[in-house]
Amino acid sequence: IVAWAEAGDELKKGERFGMIRFGSRTEVYLPLNAKLLVNVGDHVFGGSTIIARLPD
Repeated sequence: IVAWAEAGDELKKGERFGMIRFGSRTEVYLPLNAKLLVNVGDHVFGGSTIIARLPD
């Protein structure tokens, strides 16, 4: 894992803050009422793929 952001940094929506090397995976925890927009096995891209929408 390579983190470019440091504690206290302010990030903008969609801004990359690090990466996981060697084709590893990331786990994302969402609220139960989130509307998922991707499926298991989909390839997603940091900063561009919207994976879920949260209710208002």
